[in-house]
Amino acid sequence: MGFDRCGIARATAVSGQRAAELRAWLAEGCHGEMDYLARHVEKRLDPRLLVEGARTIVSAALCYNPGEEAVGAEWHLARYAYGRDYHEAVKDRLRQMLALLSLEEGRDGRAFADTAPIDEKYWAEQAGIGWRGRNSQIIIPGAGSYFVLGELVLLDEADVYDRPAPNRCGTCRACIEACPGGALLGDGRLDARRCLSYLTIEHRGELPKGLGAAMGGCFYGCDRCAEACPWNKKAMAATCGDFLPRRAIADMKPADWAALTVEQYRTLFKGSAVKRAKYEGLMRNIRLLRDAD
Repeated sequence: MGFDRCGIARATAVSGQRAAELRAWLAEGCHGEMDYLARHVEKRLDPRLLVEGARTIVSAALCYNPGEEAVGAEWHLARYAYGRDYHEAVKDRLRQMLALLSLEEGRDGRAFADTAPIDEKYWAEQAGIGWRGRNSQIIIPGAGSYFVLGELVLLDEADVYDRPAPNRCGTCRACIEACPGGALLGDGRLDARRCLSYLTIEHRGELPKGLGAAMGGCFYGCDRCAEACPWNKKAMAATCGDFLPRRAIADMKPADWAALTVEQYRTLFKGSAVKRAKYEGLMRNIRLLRDAD
């Protein structure tokens, strides 16, 4: 199906430690305005409540890294935003996988791609794909962390299950030191309220005027913690056509972005995850960059 990594885990409740971490994270308000993360917590902590009778979780990873040329522009987007909306790209492949296995969605299980209360990183770890690094991303040995995840939650029992991936961050704190907002908590979690990705995508309303200087030319999302990670020195590049950079976006200059119209926005980002921020949010971010210059 074109996935770069795939693993299989037994569907169980998440570990007690992970559950305690999530509850504490929510209680501290680290999810910011993302209220959906505080809903259906019990389902997030047990996929068998999400899909009744679930026995197996297939975790799959797809590389989105468009390469250095796309993000080398003076003003740019986070790496995942140059191609097709990852929700659709991943879910299409998961549904094709179901068909290949002669399984029917709804009857034999369900496909998810950041579209339901499921702890995707936890299951990627359990399926042996990689580990949750201090940058809060799944790090895959030899490939880096520029990946989106998806899951099949199935009613079938698997013949063999993969082993969980060990954490190999060691004593490295490069991502923590590189984070402009000090958002990384050191244990794989982050405080969204201090994260530039959250602020430039999820947060509604005005942002602090001084934030533009911290954005480093990236007006949608942020890759600073991933770029600092030693495991990304030889990061895998996307081979999936859905994530190859759209030339029209990569060729934009600061003056073009500053003058972006609603019509241009709709054309450039048709079928893109950038729609999440809406035109008003994107222009708010662009104004911050312009004012910081």
